[in-house]
Amino acid sequence: MTTANQVNDTARVLRALGADDASVRLRAAMTAGTGPDPSYIGTLVERCAVEPDFQVRELLTWALTRHAPSATVPVLVGELRSESAQARSQALHTLSKIGDRRAWPAITRELLTDADDEVARSAWRAATVLVPEGEEEDLTGVLVTQLGRGGREMRLSLSRALIALGEAAGPVLRTATKDPDPEVRQHALATERLLRDPEAGYEFAVEEAKRIVALGPDGAKG
Repeated sequence: MTTANQVNDTARVLRALGADDASVRLRAAMTAGTGPDPSYIGTLVERCAVEPDFQVRELLTWALTRHAPSATVPVLVGELRSESAQARSQALHTLSKIGDRRAWPAITRELLTDADDEVARSAWRAATVLVPEGEEEDLTGVLVTQLGRGGREMRLSLSRALIALGEAAGPVLRTATKDPDPEVRQHALATERLLRDPEAGYEFAVEEAKRIVALGPDGAKG
């Protein structure tokens, strides 16, 4: 039975999640995760969509992972259709932390190729966590279309996602190393090198890939 004090405590936490002071919001998120309550979920998810402070966003995600996936996953999946890029990105990030594969059907091609870089990166991470056995090849087929996109951090994120898929990434990466776009070839070569030799290091793999693209296939022997 819920007491009046419990109702008041819950109401205070919900109000504090929207406080002007980030430290107050941080404590509220900690409280919501320490004592999970289904009545927190809606506000936690809504707050993820607008929270400007990175540390608070991380704690909001943590608080949601402390609740039952059966209650959080449907709400988070609904956020993936939001017009807000932050809402989509944070929902994907949280789904990757929860790791419940019931969310997999919601990880669409549209999200994996989202025009917003943070949404796309979050979708790549979530996809590698949630992809069911046997569907890795289809996922790599979508991810490889993003090779050559963005700057260093964006490309590193995609390389990590492809490497996480293991052997399924090999054939599509080999094909991509012959792409007419030099940026795609370079990214594919670097990722393929890391797939074969994870100890090589990303910067080394990129420099090697640049040399091969600049000099042609024989550059690897030079």
